[in-house]
Amino acid sequence: MALRHAVLAALLDEERSGYQLAKAFDLGVANFWYAKPQQLYAELARLEQGGLIAGREVVQEGRPNKRLFTVTGAGLAELEAFTAAAAKPSVLRDDLMVKVQAADRVETDHLIARLTERIGFAQDKVDLFERLLHTMRSDRDEEDFLLHGRPIGPYLTCLRGLAFERGNRDWCERAITVLRARR
Repeated sequence: MALRHAVLAALLDEERSGYQLAKAFDLGVANFWYAKPQQLYAELARLEQGGLIAGREVVQEGRPNKRLFTVTGAGLAELEAFTAAAAKPSVLRDDLMVKVQAADRVETDHLIARLTERIGFAQDKVDLFERLLHTMRSDRDEEDFLLHGRPIGPYLTCLRGLAFERGNRDWCERAITVLRARR
C-alpha cells in the first residue's frame, strides 16, 4: 500500500483540508498507516497534480486561506483497483520485540520498564479507539451499527486498532508476569 491510497480513503467521506487530514490520520488512520504532516501535504500535491483529488480555495477572514480536497472519479477508480488487488500480509517490526528476544541475556528490570511504558501507550490507544467508536455509533448498539451504520470502513478499522492495542497491552502484562516469575 502506498500513502496515496490511505489519503484517498481518508478523503472519501468528506472534503478536508491538509490540516484536517493530518488530524484524521492522528485519530484513526494512524492505527494502520502512519504519516507525518509534511508527507501528507506532499502527497496531496501529487494526488491533485495526478487528477486523483480536486482542491478548491476557501477564503477565510482573519486567517490564511485554506484548500479543501475531495476525491475525483479517477481517485475512486484508483481505490477500486487498489481494493481489488491482493493484500500483502502484515509484518511486525517492533524494537520492543528485539529487546524481549534478548531477555535471557539482559537485565530484566529494563525490559519490565519498557513493557510497562508500552502498556501505558497501548491503554491510551485503547481509550482513544473506544471513544472514537462510541462517537461514530452514538447511542446505537454495536451490532445494529455494524449491520446498518455509516461510515462502516472507519468503524471497522477502529475495531481492528482496538483489538490490536488490547492485544499489545495484554501481551505486555503477561510478559512482565513471566519475567518477574523467572527472577
